[in-house]
Amino acid sequence: MPTYVVRARNSVGKSSSQKITASSLKEARTTIQRQGLQVMDVKEDQGLKIDGNFEINLDFLGSIKIKDKAIFSRQFAALVNAGVAMVRGLGVMADQCTNPKFKKILLQVNADVQQGMSLSEAMRSHPQAFDQLYVAMIQAGETGGVLDEVLNRLSKLLEDQTRLNNQIKSALAYPVVVSLIAVTIFFGMVIFLIPIFDGIFKQLGGQLPVFTQVLVNLSVFLRTPQYGITFLIFVGGVVFGLKKYYTTRTGRETIDRFSLKVPLFGDLIQKTAVARFCRTFGSLSRSGVPILQALEIVRDTAGNQIISNAIDEARREVQSGGMLSLALQREKVFPVLATQMINVGEETGEIDKMLMKVADFYEDEVEQAVKAMTSIMEPIMIVVLGGMVGSILVAMYLPMFQVFELVK
Repeated sequence: MPTYVVRARNSVGKSSSQKITASSLKEARTTIQRQGLQVMDVKEDQGLKIDGNFEINLDFLGSIKIKDKAIFSRQFAALVNAGVAMVRGLGVMADQCTNPKFKKILLQVNADVQQGMSLSEAMRSHPQAFDQLYVAMIQAGETGGVLDEVLNRLSKLLEDQTRLNNQIKSALAYPVVVSLIAVTIFFGMVIFLIPIFDGIFKQLGGQLPVFTQVLVNLSVFLRTPQYGITFLIFVGGVVFGLKKYYTTRTGRETIDRFSLKVPLFGDLIQKTAVARFCRTFGSLSRSGVPILQALEIVRDTAGNQIISNAIDEARREVQSGGMLSLALQREKVFPVLATQMINVGEETGEIDKMLMKVADFYEDEVEQAVKAMTSIMEPIMIVVLGGMVGSILVAMYLPMFQVFELVK
């Protein structure tokens, strides 16, 4: 029987992973639920075993992008709306799918549906392609008999997420690229150019200025193999330690809280999270997903632990009969404008429409913030790049005055 990797969460919110052997994904999920755990992710172990000892994980060979799911949702909605049978529609979508991993999953979903499973249940067995949000909306669409409408909403939601992600990437691309160029030029000059001038200064004699001597020492350090290896090990250890620390709940809360306070980027992260929350929650509400289940889904897809905690507290408040807007306002994570507009939606009974308006507003805010950040970062990065190169030139020219004296 195949082996499955299951990631689950216990009653206090602590997550863990384990491998179990089962005949199907559904059986693996049922086994974990019998242990009193909440299943977060289930996927088949794709390890390739050689001689029964060595195992190679092949999960990284393929990925399913949001764009793939958006296209599938849009086209499958058209087939369902046209009255094409679900099994035939899934077969058509699998045949024209260009992503090998996604195509394999669609074929498995089609096979499960042919055996009598509902579409949502068949998709739930493949969380690497269809997450909790996707499955919940599909289930609501099946229950309400509006599967084509839900699929169209899903495609719109996924397209909006893709656009939002691209805006964030565009904001980060420029400073990242310029930073890499600046660091490369700096270390290239330190490693290859400084030693040439250092040899000239040693031949002429005299004492180097402090700033020049610091860069010379840095050049020697980087050109010495054991020092360079030590430096790389140190950097790798710091990166590994931070990643390990982020896997803990305390680490996530600390780092995510800090990220919300970082100048320029903190405001962008908050607006992005608010837009994602409102868009996702509004889509779930329109599709008929119960509010508590919808809040649980958006909590797990918030992307920031501090915001997830605020949503979780709001979910508890709603569960005990309170208002969502007041609970979010009390947590002081969401902007006042967003909570007030959600409050109006609750009072008028049109919270889904109001959530969509809030999402539209903050997506526009994100777009404006990205443009503003780019315009600010451009001169800053030019100054940084010029400063790093200029520091090398200054370090080389400072001893020249002493060289002229020695030549005389």
